[in-house]
Amino acid sequence: MFKNEYQGGAFVEIFSAQGKNPGAKWKILGSPSVIWKEFDKEVKSFVFVLEGSSQTNKIQLPKENKQILGLIQRFLVLQIYVPLGQDFSTELLITDLGNIKRRLYLSTVHKELSSTPLHAKIPLFMIKRKIWCNLCIDLVAFTSEIFKGAVFQSLDGIVVSANCKLRKIFTLKSKPQDTADKDAVCGVPFSTDEPTDIIPRSCQLMTDVPHVTQLLNMTKLRQTEIKFGGHPLRSAESDQFINRGTGSTRNSKNQDVCHIAFGSKVLGPPPLSGRRSNMRISSETVRSVGSKNNRSCQPSTVEKHVNGTEMSALLIPESEEQGNKENIHHIKQTVPIHAANLPIMHPHPPQEPPGTPACHPLSTRVTTIRKK
Repeated sequence: MFKNEYQGGAFVEIFSAQGKNPGAKWKILGSPSVIWKEFDKEVKSFVFVLEGSSQTNKIQLPKENKQILGLIQRFLVLQIYVPLGQDFSTELLITDLGNIKRRLYLSTVHKELSSTPLHAKIPLFMIKRKIWCNLCIDLVAFTSEIFKGAVFQSLDGIVVSANCKLRKIFTLKSKPQDTADKDAVCGVPFSTDEPTDIIPRSCQLMTDVPHVTQLLNMTKLRQTEIKFGGHPLRSAESDQFINRGTGSTRNSKNQDVCHIAFGSKVLGPPPLSGRRSNMRISSETVRSVGSKNNRSCQPSTVEKHVNGTEMSALLIPESEEQGNKENIHHIKQTVPIHAANLPIMHPHPPQEPPGTPACHPLSTRVTTIRKK
């Protein structure tokens, strides 16, 4: 819309509430009961009034999303009146030298600065209320400091949301004098390195109307945060660092809660490393292994104390030894015993008295019956 127009002067007017139909080029989102034009007796001129929800009641320029504004001057000024106790927000679509479109969402709802590579939420808790304000937004500073390495090229879209009275919108080539914060913040005066200029007369409010000019950039945000002691302002890099720290903490907790035991995940902290911990095996673990392999088999356990160290060994009756060879072999592999000098108990058949021929007990019994 303004790409082919001359922008080398002191200012470029984007919107004025004067005239027959000032909102003709704007897309108005909201009913006439919440967005309307009226004559303000205080400023002695017409203004646009936006009331209600800042999420739904707004005006947008340009009207079509395919169009772009193409404004190249550094400072954007919203001549507004924000009432007490109500939210206000504005959204700006900017393009950098790499032709990447990014959005600046300034709102009183936000309490801290947060950003992604393409989107930034900027708090407006410092905005002057209940007084007419020339809210001057430094587009170059926000683009370069929030989106690291980006260089501002043009402002291509503007959205103004409720609640406010809007008189004019224009861009400035030079920075205006900030009159909103004349006092120093925490004993540190505001920086006055850059030259300042006055607002053009055609854009000024009448001298008898109470008003201020408020400059908004990253330096002002940080100084205001220090003054009010609010939440610290964060950028995209710090958010990513905090997210990485949270993730690593969560992962370490998961490692403590769940570990691998006997080929499956088990809840609880992992066992301590060392010889003593490896020698300690609870009877419940042995029971669970035995019952998993054979539900009908319920082996008994015997706990022996050797040199003050607990060790459990599974004993299986002789009659079940042949039928459960696989279970016994599995349990013996499961129970680690690292002590070389400890006696190991193995089940074995009863020994025959000396002089008795080695034979099966059953055959001996049958021979005795036949002799009788």
